[in-house]
Amino acid sequence: MFYQLRNFSHEELTSRRIVLLGKTGAGKSSLANTIFGEQLFTINDSPNSGTTKCQANTRSVKGRSITLIDTPGLFDTDRSEEEMKPEMMRCITECAPGPHAFLIVLKVERFTEHEQAVITKIRQHFSKDALKYAVIVFTHGDQLPDRKKIEDFVSQNKNLRDLVEKCGGRCHVVDNRYWKHNEEDDYRSNKFQVEELLNTLDKMTEANQGLCYTNEMLQAVKRAVEREEEHVRQSAGNLSQEEVVNEAKKSFIDRFLIRSAGVATGALLGALLGLAEMAKSDLRSVQDLVEFF
Repeated sequence: MFYQLRNFSHEELTSRRIVLLGKTGAGKSSLANTIFGEQLFTINDSPNSGTTKCQANTRSVKGRSITLIDTPGLFDTDRSEEEMKPEMMRCITECAPGPHAFLIVLKVERFTEHEQAVITKIRQHFSKDALKYAVIVFTHGDQLPDRKKIEDFVSQNKNLRDLVEKCGGRCHVVDNRYWKHNEEDDYRSNKFQVEELLNTLDKMTEANQGLCYTNEMLQAVKRAVEREEEHVRQSAGNLSQEEVVNEAKKSFIDRFLIRSAGVATGALLGALLGLAEMAKSDLRSVQDLVEFF
């Protein structure tokens, strides 16, 4: 069976691993900083702005230990396989044995053919199971007309409306630049919107019985990293637990990339998100390669 749910420890149940997905320039890094209330994720304001490396940080927010995993534009339509594969593996490794939530980050903007292509790509790659763990978060909320809510914007585009419906109607909006200190309008306040988002994540996790989204490949990555941790402890000296884990993840990714020349980035993305149309042989080849370690 491709999709599997397992029981997790108390520590895992009080933690949240959240993956931010979206095209380059959608505002994923800024959203992560807005959620944490501090500048932890690198933001590049150059004309070619956008995260090029997978970043992960953990903070306590409202009594929950939250790890945000900021990804490069995994849904960009013009990124090369060589650029994407290392960051895809970093994302998979950081969120293994699976994320508690996917935040699909989109901008409040007019939908051109390019934006439609991104929406189509997201819908193609996400399985129904993975969408049970997904929330749509819009950035650039200042583009919303006065007295309009994000649901009004969503209703104007059929593909977008269908995507939100597949995510259980879960959608929120922030404005990482202009809504930082808005005391006059609760709706147009990042503080209010982040609290609403966290409430949605709590309700979604409760509906998912406290379990994260996982599958055979993600569980295999977790086991492989744990084996790497044992090797690091045996070969290294006085490293902290955090240093051991980081070294183990780096070692696993480096070794995987050396041996994965024939594995396409699309197969890795499909394995992460449970792409229904993905051939079982492709999944098995990825899983077997992971288990090799």
